[in-house]
Amino acid sequence: MALPLWREIIWGFEWIELRSSPVYRGVGIPRGHGEPVVLVPGFLSQDSHLSELQRWLTRIGYRVHMSGIGRNIDCPNVLLEKLEESIESVFEMTAQRIRLIGHSLGGTLAIAAAVRRPDLVAQVITLGSPIGEVRAHPLVVGVARLAGRLTPSPRDLPRLHGDHVHNGTCACELMDALAQPFPPTVARTAIFTRKDGVVDWRSTMDEHSKLNIEVNASHLGLPFNTEVYRALARLLAAIDTRTHALAA
Repeated sequence: MALPLWREIIWGFEWIELRSSPVYRGVGIPRGHGEPVVLVPGFLSQDSHLSELQRWLTRIGYRVHMSGIGRNIDCPNVLLEKLEESIESVFEMTAQRIRLIGHSLGGTLAIAAAVRRPDLVAQVITLGSPIGEVRAHPLVVGVARLAGRLTPSPRDLPRLHGDHVHNGTCACELMDALAQPFPPTVARTAIFTRKDGVVDWRSTMDEHSKLNIEVNASHLGLPFNTEVYRALARLLAAIDTRTHALAA
C-alpha cells in the first residue's frame, strides 16, 4: 500500500497552529496534580524531539520525565530494557505508577513495557504507533534496515543476543511482549490519523474500537498537534495514579 509520505511536510504548520491555540496556553483543559509521565520518542528520534510536549505537560501540572533511551535507532530489545530502567527510576522517585506516552515506535515500546511491568505502569497512550503488524513506508523500512547494520555495539560487532545476531530486525523480547495480552490494570488509548504518511494507519489502531481516537494530523506532526494535545489532557486526567485506579 502506497503511503502519502509527501504529506508529512505539513507538520510545521501543525506546530504553528498549536502555538497559537488556547489549548497550548492550558485554556479549557483539565490539569494534572504532579502525576508522573514518561515520554518515549519515535524511530530515529530522541528525547529532545518531544521537548515541546514535555514543556506543555509540565505547565498543565504533570511531572514529566524523558525515556532515557537515547536515539531510537538501537536494537528494540536494548531500547526496551533502557525504557524499563527509566520507568523503575521514576516509580522509585514518585511512588506512583507511570503514564507512558509514545510516538510511533516509541508507543510500541511503551506497550511492551506495560505488558512486562504492569506493576509500574498505569496508562499507555500511543501516537501513530504500530500495534499489530508493522506496515511502514518502504523508505522508512529501508532506513531502518540500514541503521540496523550500521548501529555499533558497545561490546561486540555484530552484537550477539543469545543464540542470534542483531542485524536490524532483532526484536525477540519486544515481539514476545507484544504477543501477550495487555494487562487489564493499565489504561490504554491509541491516537491515530488516516493521513499518516509513515505508518499504515490501520496498524496504529487498537483492535477494540472504543480505545481509538482519530485526529487530523500528519505522522510527524502528532507530537505538535492541537487535537492531540486536547485529547492527551482529557485522557491523562481520566485516571488517578495516586490511588492506582481508574477514576470514576
